[in-house]
Amino acid sequence: MVPEKIEKALNSQINAELYSGYMYLSMSAYFEGMDLDGFANWMRVQAQEEQSHAMKIYDFVNFRGGKVNLTAIDGPPTEWASPLAVLEATLEHEQKVTGLINKLVKLAREEDDYATENFLQWFVDEQVEEEDNAGKLVSQLKLVEGNPQALFMMDRELGQRTFTPEEAEGEA
Repeated sequence: MVPEKIEKALNSQINAELYSGYMYLSMSAYFEGMDLDGFANWMRVQAQEEQSHAMKIYDFVNFRGGKVNLTAIDGPPTEWASPLAVLEATLEHEQKVTGLINKLVKLAREEDDYATENFLQWFVDEQVEEEDNAGKLVSQLKLVEGNPQALFMMDRELGQRTFTPEEAEGEA
């Protein structure tokens, strides 16, 4: 059985992951409006990943005998100053999510909930990758700033990304 404090925190994380997906979908729409279909695709795949992350936690809570309690998802931003601003917001958001995951791990340790701590390790590793990916995109976009040909090459490359569901270790 999942401890009550952990259940509440995991439900909050489900909401955060769903918000992340919603935000990335909004970013995808922003890029589609600019005819940057590759960037839009990258963000759409990111949205799918976040939905998948929410479902991993959802399934884990249910598997542990807890109760999933879905709450309202805040509306995401819909406008940004530039493609670079979108990617900087992406990096900032991933850093925030890393902090949320770290707090969950800390709570699991405080509650002696080793099953949840073990489950969350996949998310800890995933956040390292998420921050790295977002950080690289920010750096690359800064490099091509003012060079439309390079921006379109980057757009073409980002259009190649596809969604591949990940398996969380210890998944229910």
